[in-house]
Parts: sequence; C-alpha cells; structure tokens
Amino acid sequence: MKVGYVRVSTEEQNTARQEALMEKLGVEKIFIEKVSGKSQRGREQLEAMLQYVREGDVVVAESISRIARNTKDLLDIVERLSEKGVDFKSLKEQIDTNTPSGKFMLTVFGAIAQLEREYILDRQREGIEIARQNGKYKGRKPIAIAGEKFEDVYNTLKAVEIKKIAAMREL
Repeated sequence: MKVGYVRVSTEEQNTARQEALMEKLGVEKIFIEKVSGKSQRGREQLEAMLQYVREGDVVVAESISRIARNTKDLLDIVERLSEKGVDFKSLKEQIDTNTPSGKFMLTVFGAIAQLEREYILDRQREGIEIARQNGKYKGRKPIAIAGEKFEDVYNTLKAVEIKKIAAMREL
C-alpha cells in the first residue's frame, strides 16, 4: 500500500499541491498535518502514520523536508519505518530506501536539509541584530502584569479554585 505524508509548517499554508501529487501517484491513504517539522514532538499525524503502516507498505513524501528538518529525526523516522518493513520514497530528491544508494542519499540529503535550515536561522538572527542596532526591532513587547494581580491569581490557582486556562486568561 502507498501511504502519503503531507506537511506544511503553519495553519495558513496550503497542502493542496502536495495532496494533488499524492493523488496523481495513486497514494491510497494520506496523513496531513499543519505543524512545524523541526521536531518529531507534537506531530500527531506523523505518529498516526507510523502506527498505521505495515510490512510491505511504502511511505511517500513530496520531499524529505516534509518528513523531518534535521538529519537525526529523519534517520530516526526512516529507521522506525525500516523496522516495520516499510520503505520510504522522497519524490523531490528521488530517494528510495529500498536500495543501498537510496539509503545513502537519504543521509546526504538529510544533512543538506538540516544545513539549509541552520543557514536560514543564522540569517534570521543576523537580520534581527541589524534591525535592533538600527532601532527598528525591539523584540516582543513586555507583558504588563501588575504584581498584586499576579499574586492573587497565582494564589487562587495554587488553591485549585480556578483552572490553569482561566488563570492564563486572567493574566
């Protein structure tokens, strides 16, 4: 069975392009998620897909960056698939873990994807620093919490008179 995994980083982004690709390839089951790929944590559809697949299945993704954004996570996910007898195919990089060269290329492209992400973060930090020096970036605005109000809400929460979400809203 072909099983597809589709991911975009934010709710605002559209999965239609990846979904159309999966349909074109005859993928029978698709797991779709709108969440950052920088970590495996919090990716419910990824976990559901990993639980769903069975021996002989093939997991298809548009690119390896849809599965993971760092080499360690990518190799961990592919290892979990491999332990279940499931192959992985990345269309953009033309990687198929059913072959020795595909497994090798997966590692190489995974490292490149991680390097690309780290470059993006470096450029972002550099841009923020330049903007800060020019007085255009001041960071997040501080949350003004009156000390007395915080103490009251904290004590009420501690006494289990209100729930955490209510305390958050109050503050």
